[in-house]
Amino acid sequence: MELIEAAKAVRENAHAPYSNFKVGAAIRAASGRVYLGVNVENVAYPEGTCAEAGAIAAMVANGETEIAEVAVIAGSPMPVTPCGGCRQKLKEFGGPDVQVHMATMDGKVETRSIAELLPGGFSPEFMS
Repeated sequence: MELIEAAKAVRENAHAPYSNFKVGAAIRAASGRVYLGVNVENVAYPEGTCAEAGAIAAMVANGETEIAEVAVIAGSPMPVTPCGGCRQKLKEFGGPDVQVHMATMDGKVETRSIAELLPGGFSPEFMS
C-alpha cells in the first residue's frame, strides 16, 4: 500500500535517540495529497512530538483540514496504535469512518476506523 510505504520511508528520519522507537506517519488529505510526519524526541520528556501530530501539522500548514486516510508504522512486533492524544487529533480532522492503517516493518497491518480507535471522543458538541 502506497501510504504505508510512504510512512515506512519517512520513519527513517525520526529523531528517537532516547527510546530508539522510530515512528512514521502518512496522512492522505481529502485533496489526495500525502503529508508525512515522524516522531521527534526531546531529552526533556515528554516534550517530544508524535509522528501523527507532525503529519497533521504539515497538512494544516499547507491549508488542508480534512483527513481521508492514515498510515502509521513502527519497529514493533505488532502494529502500533496512535497514542490517545493523537487519536483525538485525528478525530479533529477526520470523520469517524476514516481508516487508520497500523503496520510493522515486517508487513503486519491492522486497520481500524477513527471511531473504533476513539469511542466517545471529545467533539465540538461538548463546547456548546
